[in-house]
Amino acid sequence: MRELILLRHAHAEPASNGQADLDRALSAEGLAEAEAAGRWLAANKLVPDCVLCSPSRRTRETLEAVLGTIGYVDQRIEPAIYDATPGTLIALADTHPEVERLMLVGHNPGIERLAALLHSGQSGDYRGMPPGGIAVLSVPPGSSLEPGVAQLSAFWWP
Repeated sequence: MRELILLRHAHAEPASNGQADLDRALSAEGLAEAEAAGRWLAANKLVPDCVLCSPSRRTRETLEAVLGTIGYVDQRIEPAIYDATPGTLIALADTHPEVERLMLVGHNPGIERLAALLHSGQSGDYRGMPPGGIAVLSVPPGSSLEPGVAQLSAFWWP
């Protein structure tokens, strides 16, 4: 089985006057959530082989905190993850079919809609993914990512 780990960034500070959304930092609560996410991934032996991360400061800081717990893994900043639709996220993930355990670090609503689409086949069928939340999806070997192809094998939130 191939695994896709979806990690929503942890809680971020609100934007200050004139600050770009991309530049919002994690709050102290968010940093604690991201560290907890890293501990959960390590405890459940879910260390990714490769990570694709949105370029926003809050996603990068979430990833840094996770990596501080699980150790270094291959990682790439993917600008298309920011404000992405489930289709865009599937296209990005499908460019890495050789990766056994791929993690995407991104934003809602794209991350939670992707989890719903891959699991149930409907992107509108989502329940919400809290900041710092993780969804782990198992994909049959040799399968392309498409609606309803995956099984939700784990879901965690801080």
